[in-house]
Amino acid sequence: MSQEHIEPQLLNDPPKPASRAGRNLPAAITVGVVLGAVLVFTLGWWHWGFTLLVATALCLGAKELHSALLRVGLHAAIVPIIIGTIAIQVGSYFVSLYPDAGLGAAPTLLALLCLTVLAALIWRLPGGPQGFVMDAAGSLFIIGYVALLGATVPLMLGGELGRERVIAFIACVVANDIGGYVLGVLFGRHKMAPVISPKKTWEGLAGSVLFAVPTGILLATWLLDSSWWVGAVLGLTMVVTATAGDLIESMVKRDVGIKDMSSFLPGHGGVMDRLDSLLLSAPVAWLVLYLTVPGG
Repeated sequence: MSQEHIEPQLLNDPPKPASRAGRNLPAAITVGVVLGAVLVFTLGWWHWGFTLLVATALCLGAKELHSALLRVGLHAAIVPIIIGTIAIQVGSYFVSLYPDAGLGAAPTLLALLCLTVLAALIWRLPGGPQGFVMDAAGSLFIIGYVALLGATVPLMLGGELGRERVIAFIACVVANDIGGYVLGVLFGRHKMAPVISPKKTWEGLAGSVLFAVPTGILLATWLLDSSWWVGAVLGLTMVVTATAGDLIESMVKRDVGIKDMSSFLPGHGGVMDRLDSLLLSAPVAWLVLYLTVPGG
């Protein structure tokens, strides 16, 4: 075949994907390293900075959800939601850090959540009755999904061994993601939830277990001075909740008709695309460690 017959065919070939997993790996790795460095610094030496970092991430996630819900006609009260999310993070960490101040963690968190819900409902009143229920439902969905689930992170951080608890929680979720990604890319054949998330496979889930459980055991015995079975329980529960979190966010995206929540994080998508597994895992990690490790 002559050269002029080859070149048009090459020009019309579709571009190849960045990887089998569908990511821009160099960008994803760069963003991951930068975010990891910020997490290590704030969690290691500046806990108020970590609290503000979490609050910022949750606010960005709430804004992405707000934009997604707009596509299906839900106008959430994003301004009071963002203000309430910041107040919940800062307030929950403060009362956990200073238990002798006379403010209980549970009453403070409940009060701030109630005030956020009230503010969101009142904010919507000037818009009139048309669509009020749908808009209120959108607001409550974001508050429950982002602000409420994320509130357990400062509760962990402010207790005894708070830094170690948060490290164990995040490390198990990260190990779950890495294990699922590696074994899913290398050996993934059997789809786990093809309608919801076509790239998820049972082989990837096995990889999540193989990575997360040893990570939990190691950190429970080394960092938390606890029994090995505590780490095993933490690792297994993080696999379940992180996988569920990923699937739930995928359901939201499919329902509103988008691939990523945004393009805020190159190679990763939106902030919610990184928070999905962490948000569902945080309250379970807090509960497991609260029940098994003294001082929580």
